[in-house]
Amino acid sequence: MLEVTLAALAAFPDQLERHYAEFPAGREDWKPTSWEGIPSESLSAREQVCHVRDIEIDGYQVRFRRLLTETRPTLASLDTYALVQERNYAGANLKEMFAQFRAARRETLQMLGNLSEQQLARPGHFDDYGEVTLRSMIHYLCSHDQQHLAGLQWLLGQVASIPR
Repeated sequence: MLEVTLAALAAFPDQLERHYAEFPAGREDWKPTSWEGIPSESLSAREQVCHVRDIEIDGYQVRFRRLLTETRPTLASLDTYALVQERNYAGANLKEMFAQFRAARRETLQMLGNLSEQQLARPGHFDDYGEVTLRSMIHYLCSHDQQHLAGLQWLLGQVASIPR
């Protein structure tokens, strides 16, 4: 039942890297004067990649584990903009970020690959989302991936509008 969603999660690291590779050299950290219309958080291309890595490891993996082991856990949201500063996204090595994200996504897929219907139905409460199940959190992770591909495309559109 989750076949399409799990396949999309598996394909995402390649998609993310290909989208990022479209940025012209020197524009990885560029930010527009207005973020109006961006479909993801207001982050540069480099920051988007760092954010995806951190949300995978410190967000969704933690949430999935807690849903599997705790009774009705309350799952916290992460402060994206605080992480940008605390973890110095602007100075991040993107080769390392992509490698760490790929490894984390493989771990996530291993964790999710053979869950029973009973496990998928385990409930919790997710800040800003309300009542969730492990299954719904898998869909939210996939949605999060797509938001960041859209965010990168939006940034590419902004970069393409800059006069040469």
